[in-house]
Amino acid sequence: MEADTAKLRERACEACAETWEDRAKAQTPHCKFGEDGICCKNCSMGPCRVTAKSPRGICGADAHAIAGRNYLRTIAAGTSAHSDHAREILHVLHSTSADGNYKVRDEAKLIALAREWGIPTDGRDIYELAHEVAEMGLDEFGKPFGTQRFIKRAIPERQKTWQEQGIEPRAIDREIATAMHMTHMGNTADAEALIHQGLRTALSNGWGGSMLGTEITDILFGTPTVRNTEGNLGVLEKEMVNVVVHGHDPAFSEMVVTAAEVKELQDYARGKGAKGINIVGLCCTANEVAMRHGVRMAGNFLQQENAILTGAVEMMCVDVQCIFPALAPLSECFHTKFVTSSPIARIPGSIYVEFKTETAFEQAKDLIKMAIDNYENRDASKVFIPQNKQAATVGYPCEQIIKHLDGVTNSHVDELGSYRPAVDAIKAGVLRGAVGIVGCNNPRVRPDYSHFEIMKELLKNDILIVATGCAAQVATKAGLLDREAKYLCGAGLRRVCELVNIPPILHMGACIDISRILLLVNGIARDWGVDTTQIPVVGCAPEWMSEKAVSIANYVVSTGIDVYLGIEPQVKGSSQMMELITQGTRNLTGAGYIINKDPHELVRAIIDGIEAKRAALGI
Repeated sequence: MEADTAKLRERACEACAETWEDRAKAQTPHCKFGEDGICCKNCSMGPCRVTAKSPRGICGADAHAIAGRNYLRTIAAGTSAHSDHAREILHVLHSTSADGNYKVRDEAKLIALAREWGIPTDGRDIYELAHEVAEMGLDEFGKPFGTQRFIKRAIPERQKTWQEQGIEPRAIDREIATAMHMTHMGNTADAEALIHQGLRTALSNGWGGSMLGTEITDILFGTPTVRNTEGNLGVLEKEMVNVVVHGHDPAFSEMVVTAAEVKELQDYARGKGAKGINIVGLCCTANEVAMRHGVRMAGNFLQQENAILTGAVEMMCVDVQCIFPALAPLSECFHTKFVTSSPIARIPGSIYVEFKTETAFEQAKDLIKMAIDNYENRDASKVFIPQNKQAATVGYPCEQIIKHLDGVTNSHVDELGSYRPAVDAIKAGVLRGAVGIVGCNNPRVRPDYSHFEIMKELLKNDILIVATGCAAQVATKAGLLDREAKYLCGAGLRRVCELVNIPPILHMGACIDISRILLLVNGIARDWGVDTTQIPVVGCAPEWMSEKAVSIANYVVSTGIDVYLGIEPQVKGSSQMMELITQGTRNLTGAGYIINKDPHELVRAIIDGIEAKRAALGI
């Protein structure tokens, strides 16, 4: 894979185009004050930075206050990104109708959610019900009183912890606004109080916005099921019209995928000399369309430029989040049309087509036609498609995991829908535990390497992995989402894979779907009869890079799950903040960060942490 990347980088040089490697090199050395989180620009008296000579900003804020404020603002930004994504999906649900662009695909899940929220369902029109659920979901963002509805899904021990510590998440927008207010000049300078609000804000994401986004997306487009697909840049096709969907919002990509299946457009593509239309995905959009349609995945975050560098992409159309502004000038070096679709992600140099729910399908068909018309502009001399691609089995939400357990190991009807078989396998030592591996890849380290090294070692030690986001695509590229990867596992995990007919790494979706991991861990703890912080399950983000990742890490910690990081959070200029995120949160939630930039040392710490949890349970 790295050889292919090097070849594509050579092609960038030939085209006089820059890539993230060039920009990363130009940015070094990184600003030490920024790295340490001790630069403050929250007012115009500064910016101020903490040094031995000037240990306080002009207002008197010290390193702990400045680092804490910056950290909380990062959590608020990450929470806003995932939650605003959910808000848009709720508006799409509110627009659904029997003859509209968007329809309800999982009626059973809609009815179940309505009943959970106390909405009458008997004899109701499904779209009337959908609109009421959407309105109640939208109330979660700005209601004046109460807490997030979904926290009632958590086991009683967690709910009690959140209540006692005062971190039950209220309205999503309130937590974000409170975080921003606390970090305004002249407000909170107490690092511990800032961490406290960080946990609360993050919980409004994990057990609020993100969970809403996942639930409503399933209702709109169908709860994912197990599908076979492929991954890596080799999924691009030399003799087909290649359209890449990239970003995070499935409302857009679902329409593009649907439009590409229209016979009239397929015939139009053949009339232009292509063999057909090839839709592939990048980043979290790839995960969304792969697990609902089997669409192949071209790659993760740091491969977005590489896709264009193949010279074979007629169109890259994007929605929101994790999109390089550099794609616009890069696409001009080739024939690729770079299309943006959301007012949330306007990028200079792109073709901007604002996607609207009422005209979504017609707009998607227009985009596909634009891509087909662009096929004749492809320069064959510039085409280089790496041949690497791997088989992958994707689509393991909680419902699919339970279905597999029910079909193979739950022997009694009264046990259906239980995680008890997984609990029994962990208690018996057949599985030592499980790790949720999530997050991006990051130029600050060798991309994808930490993911792969950690995954490989965990599998060898009989530790099951669930993965979302770009981490899931690393597993795809490494062939670890293939059922045949069971031969890389220890004897216990291999036996489980054979019995349940699963790959050793379960693909659970996009980064917003980490809420599925919360429910999985919650369900295992419930069926075990212990708190989430006790079970041998941890989270790991070896190469995280975004503000969303910081929000995610905090809601995972708040749920009582230790998080192992391979990139240091930008707070190390404050000894108090480093102590709070690694040890102090344990006094509040029972979990914290373990940080090590060496993947081999980090995976050893993960294994030791899982074994310590087993020992504490006496298993």
